[in-house]
Parts: sequence; C-alpha cells; structure tokens
Amino acid sequence: MKTIRLLVVDDSAFIRRVLTRLLSEDPELNVVATAANGRLALSKLGQVDPDVVLLDIEMPEMNGLETLEELRKNYARLPVIMFSTLTHPGVRATVDALLLGANDYATKPDGQDDVEQAIRKVLIPKIKMHAAKYAASVGRTRSAPTADPVASDAAKSPCIRAPVDKPASAHTSFATRPAGSRKPEVIVIASSTGGPNALAMLLSHLPEDLPVPILIVQHMPAAFIRRLAFRLSSQGNVIVREGENDGVLRPGEGCIAPGEKHMAVNMVRRKVFVTFNDDPPVNSCKPAADVLFKSVADVYGAASLAVVLTGMGKDGRDGCRAIKEAGGQVLVQDEESSVVWGMPGSVAKAGLADAMHPLDELGPEIVRRILRNRAKQD
Repeated sequence: MKTIRLLVVDDSAFIRRVLTRLLSEDPELNVVATAANGRLALSKLGQVDPDVVLLDIEMPEMNGLETLEELRKNYARLPVIMFSTLTHPGVRATVDALLLGANDYATKPDGQDDVEQAIRKVLIPKIKMHAAKYAASVGRTRSAPTADPVASDAAKSPCIRAPVDKPASAHTSFATRPAGSRKPEVIVIASSTGGPNALAMLLSHLPEDLPVPILIVQHMPAAFIRRLAFRLSSQGNVIVREGENDGVLRPGEGCIAPGEKHMAVNMVRRKVFVTFNDDPPVNSCKPAADVLFKSVADVYGAASLAVVLTGMGKDGRDGCRAIKEAGGQVLVQDEESSVVWGMPGSVAKAGLADAMHPLDELGPEIVRRILRNRAKQD
C-alpha cells in the first residue's frame, strides 16, 4: 500500500523521471507531484499535501534555498531532503540548507547507474525514516512504514541507525539528577542527522566568554565540514574551526572534527592537544563520537561535560558511559525536538543522561552547569 506521498522538485527532467520511476517501484512510496523549480513547488504544496519534499538546489526562477526559506514559513515540520551534487557550490548550498531547516540531504552522483544506486540505497531509507517521524508528530497514520526504514547497511550515510525504543516519557526522572561535583573544563558534542541546525541553535545560546573549549563531532563528509565550521562561526558567539592535528584547545572556541578522520585529545606537559587518526570506523562512523568522548574521559575525567544531539544510531553512547564512569556529566536532546532520536535516545535508554532537554534549553543548561560548578569551586 502506497502510504508516503512525495513532492519531487528538480529542474532536470531526467532526474525527475528517474526519481519518479525508482521511488514509485517501492510499495510504500507515491510521487504525487513534481516541479521544475521552487515557485511551482510552493504552488503545489497545499494541493498535494506531501509527507516528504525532495528538493534540488540549483534551479531557475526560485532555487532550493529560496524555496526552503519560503516553505518553512508555513510548513515548519514538513520533512525536506536536499538532493544535490557534491560540487563546491552544491556543498556550500547544502550546508546552508541544513542550517535553514532542511531535515537531511543525499548527494547526487554523476553517472546514471550511480544515481539509481544512491536513490535505492540512501535516499529511499531516508525518506521512510523522516516520513515516519513526521507522521508521528502530526498524528497521521498513512505515512507509517511497514518495517524499519533504515535497517540495512546500505542506509549508513554516514552512520547506520540503530532503532531505539521510546521511553515511557520524554522527560523522565533523571532530568533532575544533580550536576557533578567538578566544574566542567571541556564540552564535547555529538550530532548527526539534523545536527547542523541543532548545533547552530545550541551555540547561539553560549556566551562569547565561555571559559571552556568545545569539541564537536558531526557526522558529515569531509567536503562539508569546513563550510559548516564557517557558517556556525558566522551565526553564533563561538568561533568554530575545523580541527588541526596537535592544535591546542582554547577556552571559548569550538573545534569540529574533519570528515573521515577520528578526533581525540591528548595531554602533554599539562596542555591538551587535538589529535587525529585513520583507524577503522566505530559504530560505522568516521569520525566517531565514541572515540572523542572516551579520550576526553581519560584526559579530563570528572571535568567532562558531554552533549548528545539529534542523530541516527548509537554513536556517543559508549563514550558517555566512559564519561559517567570518570565522574563527568551528560546531557541529551529530547525526542520531540530531535530530527532523529537515535543517538540521544540510546544514551537516555542506557540510563547515562544526567538531564534531557529540548534543543532551545540545552545551551542555557550548559551555561548554568558551568557557572554553577565554577561558583562552587572559586
């Protein structure tokens, strides 16, 4: 039964035909409309009532970014997946789209065979995942997929999602667990699907004079990271830089892991340095939050503060366990404000979270814990 309604927006007639053909082969997907540019797409939204919009970036009359900005004025929750090339302009625009509120992205390969493979193995699982989340958020039943939409290894872009059962309540008793006794000397953040937008909001709530450094693992291809760091720096109070090997951590600055390398910290002569390695993926992720979090637990111990944001899978869970065993603190994003609750949900289910908050409350909570503990010890 075709339960998921799709609107495909792309200026290429070839891509529209290929998408329509391949998506329609799936028994759950129904391409209810296509559009050659954003202006036409916006005019069709109210008529076709889609569950997911697939949106190209480079289009005449109204491009993908302009379309997304207009769409979000009236459709705050409707899932939008960017489907664009990995050219330099495409990378810049995709990152900008994620910061404007796009839910996800899939890259568009060059060859026809590669395009078909990307649609079947990457795009369709993403569509089903976001459609299911949207259906639950708006009380629809038509979009619920019949099986786990991203259960196969083919959906690991860039990490495989591990399904997490919902807890009885999003705000459970651990939300009132007291903060650790040590003042945090570092913040480590993990994020994946939905992460760029979540990171932008979180960092916007942190002050310029934050007395501790920030380390970030965002699951994205290497080509996207430098643009993401630039955009996060331009939108918030915290300067974010792509990590460099043996770079010294500085208070009030963010360091984001480059794509396709694990990031860790190491202490030499009482100074903490960032290091990178090319070890195999962990949790099918590279960089992996678990690698960073475990190294932070070793170096900072009880002075660690971990934050796990929206994302597929369970990356960060074992690292949070190491941080808790060292006496540190763990915060997670709640399910309702997460694009995907896999990563924060896995931490919460394991009983490792000191508190769970909506995204817009996490930044103030981080500041509160840092300043409260600092006041206790100063």
